[in-house]
Amino acid sequence: MTDALYIHIPFCRKKCGYCDFLSFSCQDSEVEKYISYLKKEINLYPNFKYDTVYFGGGTPSILKVEDFYSILNNIEISEEAEVTVEVNPATVDLEKLKNLRKTGVNRISIGIQSFNDERLGMLGRVHSREEAVRAFSDAREAGFENISIDLIFATPGQTMEELQRDLEMVKELDPEHVSIYSLIWEEGTRFWDLLQEKKLSICNEELEERMYTEIIESLSEMGYLHYEVSNFSKPGLESRHNSKYWLNKEYLGLGLGASGYLDKVRYKNSSEFEEYYDKIDSCQKPLEEEEHLDDRAIAEYGYILGLRLLNVGIKPDEEKYLEICSKLEKRGYLRKNSIGSYVLTKTGLFLANDVFEEFID
Repeated sequence: MTDALYIHIPFCRKKCGYCDFLSFSCQDSEVEKYISYLKKEINLYPNFKYDTVYFGGGTPSILKVEDFYSILNNIEISEEAEVTVEVNPATVDLEKLKNLRKTGVNRISIGIQSFNDERLGMLGRVHSREEAVRAFSDAREAGFENISIDLIFATPGQTMEELQRDLEMVKELDPEHVSIYSLIWEEGTRFWDLLQEKKLSICNEELEERMYTEIIESLSEMGYLHYEVSNFSKPGLESRHNSKYWLNKEYLGLGLGASGYLDKVRYKNSSEFEEYYDKIDSCQKPLEEEEHLDDRAIAEYGYILGLRLLNVGIKPDEEKYLEICSKLEKRGYLRKNSIGSYVLTKTGLFLANDVFEEFID
């Protein structure tokens, strides 16, 4: 049984140069067909009652409000559920946000990425700084009391001063949640090609570390809890849905290329529209990959994901993993907190990927 649902909306106005998520330019006829198949896919699974629902993408806010009604009316949602939609500022206005709120959506995540117009142009974003600020203001006016914003740092040419101006805007807007990620150079993206052509360059490691330190210190001073490696929230307003991922809980993933975790199986859906549609037409789950997990694999996932939650951490009970934690503690990467869980230290935080690899057999 699961109480978490992820729904992938693979449509965008334009694909950003750094993005490697499964997404395509939007065509109304394709969107309409896709929504109809999403509802068919829902019916291939048991009738779970969901405590969290998350529309990710792509750009979910590219959908019509009627599409959200249509999908949400096909599932059972608990009374206090957290229902999140990712939003691009260029795809919403006050009226749409008011109507979106009426569908039962009560949390939005606004993909701002930067408050600098030059930076937004370089990233390939389709919105401006002004549109980002307006979208946030409109969301407040529409009645959203739980707003998250996404930002990216360590982008080519970004300075500490520019980052600090972004953080000043966070203080001014005062969202309930902030996700802030360093740029990842993914093979197959436009940014990767430009890197190979030496038209873009990777941020200096020392500068990136200084930026991350500045982010942690500034947001902490503003009253945000640094609860996950890249996520900060006002107390009690952590992302309930994403926290389930990090707690290694099961969730249903629907849609093209979506991932899920049910009955000790991690799976990924088909990434091609026709294959996705054909399998659903045949009353088959549109799976492309399946990983059947034994107890060891579940434990490894649990330790890697659990360490991302900075105030939760992990409590291994097997000798092998206790030895790994002890070794990492001696190196200064892990420490024990007040409840006896191993959590990342500041040093471990900066080398988190290296720490996580220690738990992979």
